[in-house]
Amino acid sequence: MAYEGSCHCGAVSYTVEGDIPGEAMSCNCSHCRRKGFLLTFVPIDHFRLDSGADSLASYTFNKHNIDHQFCTTCGCQSFSVGTGPDGAKMAAVNLRCVPAADLDALNIQKVDGASF
Repeated sequence: MAYEGSCHCGAVSYTVEGDIPGEAMSCNCSHCRRKGFLLTFVPIDHFRLDSGADSLASYTFNKHNIDHQFCTTCGCQSFSVGTGPDGAKMAAVNLRCVPAADLDALNIQKVDGASF
């Protein structure tokens, strides 16, 4: 199975190999809290950018471990890329940008990113 996501205007779209997860992470760091992300993390080889590479800009902060990608047209941040604690490359997918995701059914795991 696979699921698709995109930015608001549709310029940036992607496909993730696998099923839509039943849980998501809600982080209280200064960035995630302001944007209201509901995140799931996938190995980078399960993530495919289908369109919009030329429409993406990057934002990093704090330790610069995560490359927050956002659409330069609509400003929507539908995914990020970075390195997990084990050193593996990963994608952080914002499930709010996955139309097929049932956000009300997600088991939300709260993460104290403000303390990192």
